[in-house]
Amino acid sequence: MVVDKTKCRVREPGRCAIPVTEVATRVMVFLSEDDRVAHHGLHEALLNRAREDGMAGATVWRGIEGFGASGRFRTARFPDAATGLPLALELIDAPERIEAFLQVVRELAPGCFVTREQVQMTRFGGSPARGLDDPGPKGVHRP
Repeated sequence: MVVDKTKCRVREPGRCAIPVTEVATRVMVFLSEDDRVAHHGLHEALLNRAREDGMAGATVWRGIEGFGASGRFRTARFPDAATGLPLALELIDAPERIEAFLQVVRELAPGCFVTREQVQMTRFGGSPARGLDDPGPKGVHRP
């Protein structure tokens, strides 16, 4: 994406005062708190890898109740039994960068459930004016 600098009122270096809308892909990776990689939570490993690879954004959401393919109901209603609560890792970036990152998901979480959808992403002046086509930090899984 190219930001037209003539239409951008710069308040500080790297920031744009006008909204910038881009087409992006949002991916949701559904996990459990019990999912592990080595001695770390799988969600932590994926989130750290997303940051290292320079993804535009990622968030881990913790569910209070849910069930997955096993049919086992997990709930936070009973604090003593609140283990393995559902988690969802949400990632947003350019479609080609999401496709590259899905290789990491396949390696670290081969049995997880993943959804993806096209979204319109708008930045309202307070965010850096870096476009999704900006490669960002160098990572191993760049297309």
